Amino acid sequence: MRFNLIGPFEIVTDDGRTYQPGTPKVCQTLALLLTRPGEIVTAEALIRELWGENPPRSAVTTLQTYVYHARRMFTQEELVPADRCLIVTSPPGYAIQVDDSEVDIRIFERLVTRARHELAEDDALRALRTVRQALDLWRGPALSNFPAGDVLAGHIVHLEELRIRAFETRIEAQERLGRHRESIPELRKLINDYPLNEWFHSRLIGALGAAGRRAEALQAYQKVRRLLADELGLEPSPELKQLQVGLLSPAPRREPAVARAGA
Repeated sequence: MRFNLIGPFEIVTDDGRTYQPGTPKVCQTLALLLTRPGEIVTAEALIRELWGENPPRSAVTTLQTYVYHARRMFTQEELVPADRCLIVTSPPGYAIQVDDSEVDIRIFERLVTRARHELAEDDALRALRTVRQALDLWRGPALSNFPAGDVLAGHIVHLEELRIRAFETRIEAQERLGRHRESIPELRKLINDYPLNEWFHSRLIGALGAAGRRAEALQAYQKVRRLLADELGLEPSPELKQLQVGLLSPAPRREPAVARAGA
């Protein structure tokens, strides 16, 4: 089976059925357990997720009720075989007995780590294939069909940061393969989504310059310079400034060795 947290929370059964739990508190409980499959999540962490810093006096009993409803959901909806017990009570909390390969966020984390390793080994083509598999898992904002509490919100921020790392890996792999033109449309979209990310701006400027579109590259530099000044009162980073210098004073093209010999 498969638990998908990247996008609306849903459960995909072994026979391919898709089920979305309808109770937000049960969703929160399951989702937090699934961020650490096979590990104990304390009742204290679950209570903090469900009610924040002001839990009701009945928090422990109510949490037990949500766990009960989650267990009953798995059996009544026939989401798992009758002999498979997913949620186990394990003091001081609970654990969900699933493999990392059954949870999309764990698959995503593993693929991004593998892609970064492949890129470090200078295997850009394999890294590109791996990171594309990772990004294909995104169906929208994580856990978008119910309100997340403080604990899950931290996990969502972590996933968003990891997604940015995946985008960076894909762009860097494409650069190493000489696919500068292919990166330009994607970089324009990333800049629109993450306007203050200087790394994306620098890669767009570099890709435009490498594609022979120097005027557009200079326009892109001026745009990020104004953005940083207006929004943050900052100057562009040294890397961005160096890109501008290179565009304004490009290195002279070297003549082919044959032509020099003939002269």
